[in-house]
Amino acid sequence: MRAPRRQKNTGWVILAWSLNGIGCAALLTILVLYLTERPAQAAAFTNPQGTPYPTITPAPTSFYLPTITPNPRSTQYVEYTATPFFLVNGQKSNVIGFSTSGRPIEVYTFGQGEKQLMIVAGINGGYEWNTIALADQLITYINDHPEAIPSDVTLYILRDLNPDGDARSHDIDGRVNARGVDLNRNFPVNWAPTWGRSGCYDSSPTTSGSGPASEPETRILMRFIASRKIQALISYHSAALGIFPGGDPWDENSKRLAQAIANVTTYPYPPINTGCVYTGTLADYAVSQGIAAVDMELTNHKDTDFEMNLKTLNVLVNFIK
Repeated sequence: MRAPRRQKNTGWVILAWSLNGIGCAALLTILVLYLTERPAQAAAFTNPQGTPYPTITPAPTSFYLPTITPNPRSTQYVEYTATPFFLVNGQKSNVIGFSTSGRPIEVYTFGQGEKQLMIVAGINGGYEWNTIALADQLITYINDHPEAIPSDVTLYILRDLNPDGDARSHDIDGRVNARGVDLNRNFPVNWAPTWGRSGCYDSSPTTSGSGPASEPETRILMRFIASRKIQALISYHSAALGIFPGGDPWDENSKRLAQAIANVTTYPYPPINTGCVYTGTLADYAVSQGIAAVDMELTNHKDTDFEMNLKTLNVLVNFIK
């Protein structure tokens, strides 16, 4: 036998729903009145002089933090530290300073001999990015073939002197550093505040700096050179013009180095003369420090000419000043 069905209290249900409806209507009325009131309040606070209020610009936040430049072996992980460190393949690297924007400038060292030599790449940043790529190839090759460095040689490779330009762009906008300075016009030998642009690079605004060695990247390299006894140096550039000995007039040892490189490559020497007058260059500064030095131009802005530059490396490590 079924239990008797409990009767619903219909009156109470109707009353509850009625109260809910009244409450919702009241809330809706309050919301409409609030929204109607706000424009009137805003109008009451208009500027009586009719001039706009000044816009407050917050002070910029500084993010002057170093960031790691790409490692020649892209699959490797490198934990950054401000002191010398070892990559996982045992290859030694030193952070010798920081760029204008705080990026590390790294030097890779191979060998422990008395004859000290140096290769510098990336002085014109991303515009000459293939010089940085070449430095990475040479670093990787020497690491895998340590016999390429004679026992009497120590070789320093500075892979990217202008990491800010490299980070900015891989076209003409990447040529200068973070302050718009062409670093290869900023060294304190034959420096000039301006130069004739006929026959020179003139595709975008660039300066030689506010004075000789005004840029941190320039000073970092100068300090490094001063702390070593470097005998010969190659400053890599691109593109096409050939091999430029340092010095004004050209230094005799630098001319011998240029000729020795030309003998095993297709780079023009004497270089192509465009009529440009070069001021404040790294090669000229190196010669002033007793170093045989050349500015070397790769064939174009995309290739590293790796095989030719293995021959160049062999010339450099066997060069006798």
